[in-house]
Amino acid sequence: MSILTIDEPRRRPAPQAGFGQWPLWRLGFRPFYLLAAVFAALGIALWIVRLHGLLPALPNVNVFWHMHEMVFGMAIAVIVGFLYTAGRNWTGLWTPRGTHLAALAGLWLAGRVAMLLAPPALAAAVDLAFLPAAAWPLYRVLQRAGNRRNMFLIVLLGLLALANAAFHAARLGVGGIDPVRAVHAAILIVVVIESVIGGRVIPGFTANAVPGTHPVVERRRDRIAIALVALAAVAWTAGLPGPMTASLAFAAGCAQAVRLAGWQSWRTLGNPLLWILHLSYAWIAVGLVLLAAASLGLAGSSAAFHALTVGSMAGLIVGMITRTALGHTGRMLRSGRAEPAMYVLIQIGAVLRVLAALAPAASWSAAVLALSGVCWVASFLLYAVVYGPYLWRARIDGREG
Repeated sequence: MSILTIDEPRRRPAPQAGFGQWPLWRLGFRPFYLLAAVFAALGIALWIVRLHGLLPALPNVNVFWHMHEMVFGMAIAVIVGFLYTAGRNWTGLWTPRGTHLAALAGLWLAGRVAMLLAPPALAAAVDLAFLPAAAWPLYRVLQRAGNRRNMFLIVLLGLLALANAAFHAARLGVGGIDPVRAVHAAILIVVVIESVIGGRVIPGFTANAVPGTHPVVERRRDRIAIALVALAAVAWTAGLPGPMTASLAFAAGCAQAVRLAGWQSWRTLGNPLLWILHLSYAWIAVGLVLLAAASLGLAGSSAAFHALTVGSMAGLIVGMITRTALGHTGRMLRSGRAEPAMYVLIQIGAVLRVLAALAPAASWSAAVLALSGVCWVASFLLYAVVYGPYLWRARIDGREG
């Protein structure tokens, strides 16, 4: 009589996920937030070392590289990652993901390597390819969904691409354009984007998270504030007479301050995910007032643009890449110990950087400048360490994205 044997069922090995199926490529915020944070930390660390004369073998690392890469490298990566993620929410359609998203991230990374190591003409060709390649699929998604409300963002991305082209033309000696003016134009375009997006989300976040708050949002006042920022940007970029530019910049700063006052910022002090957005937005008003002073020769433009970049741009970036990464990886919108540390570090860095710009000849300015850079590097490095695993792993709630 034969003995009946029952074998253990054979488990089929789980199929190997291809490169395009990695969680990192599931939505735009994932690769671009991570790449931007790592690059922000490494880029400023490299710049600090270069300022002390310790990298003579990297001639491309100069003040123009520093200005360009923090705007057209780091900030643009965050903007694209944010807009791809927001575009998915706005339309219900998929923005680039999988191998398409990986290819775009690779193109962005190639631009950073080229700007660091390649001859200027080659670096320009590689770097200039990214913004059009990134903007086109976002345009197609908005077009297919009939989402006209956000089409202005495609226009602003186009203006950023033109500013980038003007920068590279200036560095190649074409057109007699000032490369610094091109970067300033890009920064002011980013400020316009911050003004629009910030006005949409910050009051809503505040009302939803802090019981009893009633942020004041007036469309007419908001439009005036944004229009004044745009006019001040045009005046500065075009080199219009100082009194005219100063008037527009000062009016824009005051309008932004009034706008922010209506959002009840003082009610957010117990919520780090909120106060970082309010505090960083306040730097827009500070930067615009300093720009008015620079237009009249009362202060250097460096103080104004570092208030707008380190204080406002980097502050809002750190605030948004933490908040949106938590939400879009299925986590609670709740800060731990790392988030307040990132926020405080970037804000200390902003204060120190503006102080160093206001008194560049002072004996202490070099030390303050270095300390500001250390705060910046620590903030973004902390983000990369804490949030990296969130970004390259699947959502904890099992949903797509």
